[in-house]
Amino acid sequence: MSVIDFRRASYPLVLAAACTLAPEAVRAGVVVDSTRVVYISTKREVSVSMRNVGDRPSLVQIWIDAGDPSVRPGNDTVPFALTPPLFRLDPAKAQTLRLIYTREPLAKDRETVFWLNVLDIPPRASSGPEPSNRLEMAFRHRLKLFFRPSGLPGSADSAAASVTWSVARRGEDVVLEARNPTPFFVSFAEVQLAAGSGIVSGEPGMLAPFANQQFKLSRQAAPLIGQATVQYGFVNDFGAIVRGEAVARAAS
Repeated sequence: MSVIDFRRASYPLVLAAACTLAPEAVRAGVVVDSTRVVYISTKREVSVSMRNVGDRPSLVQIWIDAGDPSVRPGNDTVPFALTPPLFRLDPAKAQTLRLIYTREPLAKDRETVFWLNVLDIPPRASSGPEPSNRLEMAFRHRLKLFFRPSGLPGSADSAAASVTWSVARRGEDVVLEARNPTPFFVSFAEVQLAAGSGIVSGEPGMLAPFANQQFKLSRQAAPLIGQATVQYGFVNDFGAIVRGEAVARAAS
């Protein structure tokens, strides 16, 4: 996932090196070669590759957070070391980032999720007359980092099929309730409820291990008698969307 980071005051480094670009020229140059990172506990380290597909060098800053996107780089306590945390990436060049688990205790019976941040800071625009309108920004990629203990029962690929679904009314809203009995996170990119001849879309989201979660529906579903079908798409370890179906029962 990529976001445009407008909070220049949050990062002194961005203030020092933020780009000065005409709005029509704004684009990210650094591309990360994955959409998520899975760290198996038995590995010594995990590598993440990135490339500069732009035509100008970029300054790249890397950090990990535990779930709060507003935390400043280095201010969150996480059990990982990474190298290099800051580097210049020239056009058409690649860089490999190394993540090393520092062995602080984490849950052994389930996955733990962190977030890997890649901040792409393009250089200042070429010298010349200063434009009347100027936009300064940096691009941030934010990727899920799953720490997976070895020996967990089942598999991440089969976790979505183990989720059980029910339809319930919460006040004036009708929601899908999902229960995850597995030790793996399940990231749903698509969720739909098919009942009768109608299909109602639900909000995507990530379901934590051994957790229950509600998925809001985009509009009211018709009263459900018996069961309906949930059509979903989950994101696997390689970033591909895998589709499936499950029965959704009416909650009692």
